[in-house]
Amino acid sequence: MTDAPEIDETTLRAHFPATEQRPDSGASVTRLKRKFSNSIEGKEMMKQISTALVSAVILLNALGCSNGKVRAAAPPPAPVVEVASVVQKDVPVQGEWVGTLEGYVNAQISPQVSGYLIRQDYREGALVKKGQLLFEIDPRPFEAVLDQAKGQLAQAEARMANAEINVKRDIPEAEAHAIPQSQLDTDTQELLAAKASVEADQAAVEQASINLGYTKVVSLIDGIAGINTVQVGNLVGPSAVLTAVSQVSPIKVYFPISEQEYLRMADGSAYLHPGRIIFADRQVNMQTGTIQIVGEFPNARNLLRPGQYAHIQAPTGFITGALLVPQAAVNQQQGTYQVTVVGVDNRAQFRTVEVGPRVGTLWVIISGLKPGERVVVAGAEKAKEGELVNPTPNKDTEER
Repeated sequence: MTDAPEIDETTLRAHFPATEQRPDSGASVTRLKRKFSNSIEGKEMMKQISTALVSAVILLNALGCSNGKVRAAAPPPAPVVEVASVVQKDVPVQGEWVGTLEGYVNAQISPQVSGYLIRQDYREGALVKKGQLLFEIDPRPFEAVLDQAKGQLAQAEARMANAEINVKRDIPEAEAHAIPQSQLDTDTQELLAAKASVEADQAAVEQASINLGYTKVVSLIDGIAGINTVQVGNLVGPSAVLTAVSQVSPIKVYFPISEQEYLRMADGSAYLHPGRIIFADRQVNMQTGTIQIVGEFPNARNLLRPGQYAHIQAPTGFITGALLVPQAAVNQQQGTYQVTVVGVDNRAQFRTVEVGPRVGTLWVIISGLKPGERVVVAGAEKAKEGELVNPTPNKDTEER
């Protein structure tokens, strides 16, 4: 049975005379409530109020049940994902290595004579030609040595001329027995000695001239000149390296490959990009199991420089019937590779695969997929295992 609703004082005052109302007394209010409830009019009002409350409760319950049915009938739409089909075809395998670029010729520029550096005649990092002046060493000491050598040569030549005169005079006199034969022999030996002295002094002059030329340090090859390692005013000698010049067009690249890859490659084979293999080292490195390969690339604009790292690619084999998927479809997690496959019922399935080499923007799948299956390329984060998805073709791969 429903409890009777609470009757406030306003209701009581509306149905009883003022003489019977005593609002200042709690006991009086209680008696008025009891009296009102027992009256015919009070019972009728209480019945109406109870009926209205019950109707309101029923209406609220009905509305609640109706809203629950609407929510259950409208589930959220399936997430949209972009898919691509697994393609099967024959593909070439590209080997990839990291190589180091080296100048075709690297010339260390060192002076041939000792002296004080007085000038640098090139711009660091610039292209220089063979024979171009790079540095100058103070030439004055070498000019003095050359002058001294020339003076000694002149003295030797004068002695030789005098010896020739003596010999020419002695020959007829010795034949006429006007002088002893021994005097002719002595003058002849002095002439030979004078000629030898002239030759020695001529060599000294030539050496002094060469040394004077060495005060001008020039480039031995065409190439890029490096940073200077000494400053103007320094005392330099043959043991000092002033700078280096590298020929960079063409340029060499050194990269190690495994012994198995080397057996699949032919010496001198052409690269897909301009370049070629020059030679392979004479032996396999026993510590690393690799062999050093030397390649050559044209470098007409001198963009590549010695010491840079290069990413080398070369064909090393061929895979028949390879399964290919876009690289974006493969997700790597803790050493494993996973793809999201969309079945014929448009439900997502997470599948672990074994991957092979990469071919352009594609990835070779060794196991875990079948030709024609659809894999998610974009939107895989929205898919859940076993739930429906809305697959659409991926624009980047639909023409592959």
